[in-house]
Amino acid sequence: MRVNNIHKTAIIEEGARIEDGVKIGPYCVIGKDVTIKKNTVLQSHVVVDGITEIGEGNTIYSFVSIGKVPQDLKYKNEATKTIIGNNNTIREFVTIHRGTDDRWETRIGDNNLLMAYVHVAHDVIIGNNCILANSVNLAGHITVDDFAIIGGMTPVHQFCRIGSYSMIGGGSAVNQDICPFMMAEGNKAVIRGLNTVGLVRRGFSEKERANLKRVHKIIFRSGLLLKDAIKQVEKEFPNDKNIKYLIEFINASSRGITR
Repeated sequence: MRVNNIHKTAIIEEGARIEDGVKIGPYCVIGKDVTIKKNTVLQSHVVVDGITEIGEGNTIYSFVSIGKVPQDLKYKNEATKTIIGNNNTIREFVTIHRGTDDRWETRIGDNNLLMAYVHVAHDVIIGNNCILANSVNLAGHITVDDFAIIGGMTPVHQFCRIGSYSMIGGGSAVNQDICPFMMAEGNKAVIRGLNTVGLVRRGFSEKERANLKRVHKIIFRSGLLLKDAIKQVEKEFPNDKNIKYLIEFINASSRGITR
């Protein structure tokens, strides 16, 4: 039986803020500093703790844990947060930990799919429209940009960044940044080519794809030093917005890029 869409076995601590249309299933546990916004569904046995905000229209499946203390021995119970946007699907046994005093939050944007057993560690930032397949493991301080896809059973090293419109094959091991628009695979992961199918699906024009294919050859296949490859790309494509983003991504990399 449900009363106001909250199952009688759910435990909701005083202070939690639950908006209209939220459904909370059997044996869920909601902490006092949690906010859950309109029309989000927690199916059953979901635990949400800490200073956590979950946006509108999310579907969170059974045995998910959100906002628990991070697996970081330096964490000293600072008042860090977990922020989840709107219209995400979070499947069974996903774990999402709160931030530390690095970024002070773990944040997931909108319209993402996190499949079963995904782990999102402290201080991870995930953008919008991303897909993380089963058992992807994101270590701390990682950034995943919009429209990225990470294949199942893939671990990603701390402080890496995954670029927009990139795709990582299942069972890979990522220890450096994955450039936007590229397809990576392997243990350790290497760039295999341009993510052509993904770019077609996302509406990139033939000209945009041709430019990116040329840039892929210069940076990843020419044998040039990276700094010389970038100079050549900038000379050939001074006004292409996608290529500007790619170059900015490379120049901002702290761990180095996967090649």
